Amino acid sequence: MAKAAETAYEAIRAGILSGEFARGQRLREEELAARAGVSRTPIREALRRLDAEGLVEFTPNRGARVVAWSEQELEDNYEVRAMLESYGARLAAERITDDELDAIARIAARMTALSRKGAAAADELTVLNGDFHRAILRASRHTQLDGIVRGIMDTPLIFRTFQRYGGERMRTSVRQHAELVQALRARDGAWAEAVMRAHILAARSTIVQSLRDEEDGD
Repeated sequence: MAKAAETAYEAIRAGILSGEFARGQRLREEELAARAGVSRTPIREALRRLDAEGLVEFTPNRGARVVAWSEQELEDNYEVRAMLESYGARLAAERITDDELDAIARIAARMTALSRKGAAAADELTVLNGDFHRAILRASRHTQLDGIVRGIMDTPLIFRTFQRYGGERMRTSVRQHAELVQALRARDGAWAEAVMRAHILAARSTIVQSLRDEEDGD
C-alpha cells in the first residue's frame, strides 16, 4: 500500500506542477486512480499528503481541488521565501564545499545557455531554477530550511514561473543566479543574502503582475 500511495502522490504532484491540472481544478479520484494505475485508497492518501503540503484542498467525502492562490497569498509566499532563502544563502556562503559550488555553478551556466532560447526553454528553466535554489539551501547545512522551503517553492512551479518571463526579465534572473555563484565563491554571506532577497522579490513582482493581467483578461 505504501508503494501505491507514493506512486499516486508522485503522479498527482507531477500533474499539478506541470500545469496539466490547473489551479482550482477539481481532482476526481476515479480519474486519478486510472492515471496512476492504483486503487482509490492510495489516491486518498496521496491527496491528504498534498493537502498537508498546500498543493490541494482535500475534504473527505467532498473531494479535492488544486489550490488556487489569491494575489495576497502569492505575495505572502514570496515574502516568506525571501526571508528564509536569503538567510539560507548567507549560511551557504559560510559552509558550502567546493564541490557544491561547482555543481551550483553548472546549473547556473546551463540556465544562462537555455535562457537564449526564450520561451521554448521555459519549463526546463523552471525545473533547473528549483534545483539551483534547493542546492543552495542544502549547502546551508541548516537542518530545517530545505524541508520548510520546499513546499513554499512549489507555488512558483505551479505558476510555471519562466513561462511568464519576457526576454529581459529572464536574462535578469539568470544574471542574478550568476551573481549568487560569485557571492558564494567569495564566501560573502551579506552579499549572497542581499542578492537572494532581491532575486526572489523581483520574481514576486513579475508573477503577481502576470496574475493580474490574466484576471483582467478574463
